[in-house]
Amino acid sequence: MNSNDLRGLALSLALTIAALSAQAQSEIQGVAAPSGSPVPKAISVSQTRLNAADKDGANFLHSNMNYAQTRYYPASQINTGNVAKLKPAFQFQTEVLESMETAPIVVDGIMYITTSYNHVYAVDAVSGKEFWHYKHKQGPVMTYCCGPNNRGVAILGDRVYMGTLDAKLVSLDAKTGKVLWSTQIADPEAGYSETMAPVAVNGKILIGTNGGEYGIRGFVKAYDANDGKLLWTFDTVPDKGHEGVWAVNDATGRNMLRDIDGEKAQLASKGGDFYKTLGGGVWMAPAVDLESNTAFFVVGNPSPDLYGKERPGDNLYTDSIVAVDLNTGKYKWHYQYVAHDVWDLDAVSPVILTEAKNKAGKMVKVAIHGGKTGHIYVHDRATGELIRFSEAMIPQENMWVLPTAQGARMLPGANGGVEWSPMAVNPKLRLAYAANLHQPMTYHVEASNYPGGKLWLGGAFKAIASEKQWGRLAAVNLDTGKIAWKFDTEQPLIGGVLATAGDLVFNGEGNGLFRAFDAKTGKKLWEYQCGAGVNAPAVSYTAGGKQYIAVAAGGNTQLDFKRGNSVIVFALP
Repeated sequence: MNSNDLRGLALSLALTIAALSAQAQSEIQGVAAPSGSPVPKAISVSQTRLNAADKDGANFLHSNMNYAQTRYYPASQINTGNVAKLKPAFQFQTEVLESMETAPIVVDGIMYITTSYNHVYAVDAVSGKEFWHYKHKQGPVMTYCCGPNNRGVAILGDRVYMGTLDAKLVSLDAKTGKVLWSTQIADPEAGYSETMAPVAVNGKILIGTNGGEYGIRGFVKAYDANDGKLLWTFDTVPDKGHEGVWAVNDATGRNMLRDIDGEKAQLASKGGDFYKTLGGGVWMAPAVDLESNTAFFVVGNPSPDLYGKERPGDNLYTDSIVAVDLNTGKYKWHYQYVAHDVWDLDAVSPVILTEAKNKAGKMVKVAIHGGKTGHIYVHDRATGELIRFSEAMIPQENMWVLPTAQGARMLPGANGGVEWSPMAVNPKLRLAYAANLHQPMTYHVEASNYPGGKLWLGGAFKAIASEKQWGRLAAVNLDTGKIAWKFDTEQPLIGGVLATAGDLVFNGEGNGLFRAFDAKTGKKLWEYQCGAGVNAPAVSYTAGGKQYIAVAAGGNTQLDFKRGNSVIVFALP
């Protein structure tokens, strides 16, 4: 595999598997009985417990800690004064040696771990003892970009929920791993797949979709948690109005060098049905504001990635943050960061709900997003107004140079800034922590018609072999947008961040190093070599009076970091 040609990488990841007989295709997939034994206790997570997860110092009930997705764990037994003593408590090895991006859920001493190819494990969170193991029986077709990953389950009541590579949503008994129901979300032959962790809230399971590289029409859907029936759909590409306002500048006020007159002429000649293949996947879990009954999410790139003539207009709601009604999916507001994106700088890292000062200096409720542009954007949560954007956390050069047949160089490159990696917020320090990557690239465009559910880039983005790639963990003051501190890493950072009340920040690197930092200063306080790429967000929980830190070390397909198959759990001696 040519590591300098991301088009080749994407092609190698676009797997289509046909392995089931016609008889098997007619059956509900994934109904094979799980192996192992039941969890030796009743598992039940009420809506009340999910609502209060931000204050729960014992469990980790959401993939991003709480509905606000702050990834701020409120216990401080492990802190800046003793983190240097942190040691492995146990290591749980899965049978899947492939990219791991899971954020384990921990409830009442039981940990639920997912792997690539949709395995789920229920494990004792103190000893590492395996209880049950579920292997999803994939359908006849899987089509996905960027690795066969899964980022975790959602839990509600006595059930866990997982999205699958063959575009299903499955409900499993949390005690036994038995399949309770399975529903088809979308057609994998058209390019749809699922890697995100769903969100369980008020009897609903929220889930978006992958597929922006395949000409899908993106969405967020809500399903009934009891029976899997569809409740509502929000299409991230509207059938009317997707041309938008013909924006000249990006969210930071820079001219995007668009040929607006040419695009309008293309729209007039093209017709209006290309919205059906305009992309707009939703890669990561929505945030939920229960007080205003609102779900917030970000939308990925348009299709094809680089060849904009196939899709004149702003291509709403791609590259946007969107707010919808939690009960109905009805649109509330959106804000687009990059209109008519031809650089694959989609909005991916999940929204965080927190507070920050507005332009008048008053503390207000905000929704924030870390972009692949390298900025953190701070929005008024009620209206979507952009209050501020941060200083660029990584270098930016030649923005927004247009792709050419020969290749045009622009930084930060198609992988970020902040890729899918979840950020974390320390609300007391007013700091947000973002894992960034610096990967210089050239953008190459070529004419390309819709290929019918196959990879559809409209060109290629190529890493530049002669230029160094690296990563940066950055702390940003939400009230000012200024960078408070930064820590540069040997390799680009992808995977995510955890913050704790012990004034710690945890982050891992593709070379296997897992580190703890002082949340105030960025000083490195501890590190451990995990033996494979740490490209997943860490979690924390407390059991038997002891606080633990857990992280998956399985490497990463997208950036080709060393593969592994373990979740490593740490505690104080």
